[in-house]
Amino acid sequence: MKFGNKLFTLMLAAAEAHARWEIESSLDILQNRKKLLTLLAFCLPIFAYIGAAWAAPDILGGKEAYAPAFYSTSVFLVSVLIGLAAGLITGCIGAGGGFVITPALMSMGVKGILAVGTDLFHIFAKAIMGTVIHRKLGNVSGKLALAFVVGSTGGVVVGGTLNRAIYEFNPVLSDLFISLVYVFLLGFLGIYSMMDFLRLWRAGRAHRTLAPEEQRAAAPVLATTTGLAQKLQSLQIPPMITFDENLVPGGNRISGVFVALCGALVGLVAAIMGVGGGFLTFPMFVYMLGVSSFTTVGTDILQIIYTGGFAAISQYAIYGFIFYTLAMGLLLGSLVGIQIGALTTNVVKGMYIRGFFAITIIAGFLDRLFALPRKLSQMEIIPISTEITKVLDLIGTIVFFAIMAGFGFWVFFMFFKNINKLRGMESPTQPGVKGA
Repeated sequence: MKFGNKLFTLMLAAAEAHARWEIESSLDILQNRKKLLTLLAFCLPIFAYIGAAWAAPDILGGKEAYAPAFYSTSVFLVSVLIGLAAGLITGCIGAGGGFVITPALMSMGVKGILAVGTDLFHIFAKAIMGTVIHRKLGNVSGKLALAFVVGSTGGVVVGGTLNRAIYEFNPVLSDLFISLVYVFLLGFLGIYSMMDFLRLWRAGRAHRTLAPEEQRAAAPVLATTTGLAQKLQSLQIPPMITFDENLVPGGNRISGVFVALCGALVGLVAAIMGVGGGFLTFPMFVYMLGVSSFTTVGTDILQIIYTGGFAAISQYAIYGFIFYTLAMGLLLGSLVGIQIGALTTNVVKGMYIRGFFAITIIAGFLDRLFALPRKLSQMEIIPISTEITKVLDLIGTIVFFAIMAGFGFWVFFMFFKNINKLRGMESPTQPGVKGA
């Protein structure tokens, strides 16, 4: 249980670091007229199609243009809403927004492999448009980053190849595989986030996300060298990498082989799930390698940009497994949602935010869990009637989108209720919750 709590804390820290970068990247896009116009220019063909769908059946997002995607106006609009919800979660909660995108797309009927590729492309598109990087990189070790991306490259290739091979063998098995991965991940995060919320609720105080300065002060706690890290650092396997020179006299040293292996695992998971994989970087760097949280933040952001881009292009885009109209919808929605969510944190109690975080993660878990019987039945693994599996699948989808909609309405209500108070406020670059 103690290890589970520690792992959850580190995974949450990684998700919060990613959210901070997303918020600043979104601000950079929205406050830059040229970038905003460029984004709108990319979306013009989509808007033109909405206005004259009957006249242009094969343009961006049509059946012939990007098989196996099928475009409709309603699908695009729903993708905007999904991006909006994910953005609200990222901006308001400070973590977890990316976890709900792939399950949400699959609930809409998008193939799992297509949802994964689209999510990765959406992450990459936001990364290349936003240039706010240097202020959030922290104490980056170039050697650590290089060894890590060497490993993540291999992991991405293996993960993408595995996803495509399973899909080519049996598309239903592909959806089952991706759903199972999300069930285990979101189940773990959901249980521990709910425990975290209940602990805070019993204590009668709000959780407050650490400011950057406080994170640096807390770095020695998160960077405490574990027994496993000491053992790995004692193994002199070339090439040896020195890191944390600014935090530890003379720095610490570890074999680049172990760093590359961590990168390979992150790349594998990212390519399979359609997420940046940063939620794994923190626990592995801090717990296994003994890297400080300050250095880990920078490396994590760099690897998310590289891993997301490499996976999206090399493993999904060139094989036709990216739904570009959905990706643009996700990007548009998330840009707006992140800003509103980040502002709303100024007027809500932290404990409520933590509660919604736990509920949304559990909603994603239930959505994929209730979808499993239908996939297992289609694979003829369990004997269950089609009618029952459809009902279970529908229940999971309704519960998932109802919770997401409820969260969204609550955030918008709090935003407009306090609009006068928020007027003139700058969007916080630090997500999460302000005081109790």
